[in-house]
Amino acid sequence: MTAMTSAPRWLTDRERQTWLAFLAITQLLDEALDRQLQRDAGMPHGYYMILAMLSEAPERKLRMSQLAEITNSSLSRLSHAVARLEEAGWVRREKCRTDKRGNIATLTDAGYAAIVAAAPGHVEAVREQLFDALTPEQVDQLGAICDAILDRLDPDGTRRAARHPHAADEPGEGTEPDCA
Repeated sequence: MTAMTSAPRWLTDRERQTWLAFLAITQLLDEALDRQLQRDAGMPHGYYMILAMLSEAPERKLRMSQLAEITNSSLSRLSHAVARLEEAGWVRREKCRTDKRGNIATLTDAGYAAIVAAAPGHVEAVREQLFDALTPEQVDQLGAICDAILDRLDPDGTRRAARHPHAADEPGEGTEPDCA
């Protein structure tokens, strides 16, 4: 372990207040969205995110490791969630043809119908809980703040790919996600 060569950079009172508010907001927002999805669609927020990312992927397929990364989940946690989604008939898991160690998650037609049915209520909850509290200028500021933090925390752009899934290279027609 390296010895510290300088004094800790403690948070100012304003930074501490902002940090604690940020933690409260992220937890409360996630809880509110989870409650809405459980009530209206019978699924937790984490399952919604899995279905949403698959719905936006080319051919509605993603390698499990990529899906874990863009949903900010461990592979074991994602595997458990996908097993539950398979039981519901919303996702199908297949071995990768070019790498037998890899698995591909595919959104089924029933899963697509479930996400299409859940999306309007979810979007309305996001709007009510987050965006309706902000002016258009504040939305722009929040976007800029998120981008600045993502630049630091996600320099390779993985999370940005989740925000804009079609910005990444897409497999051609009839191909499966990269299994390498």
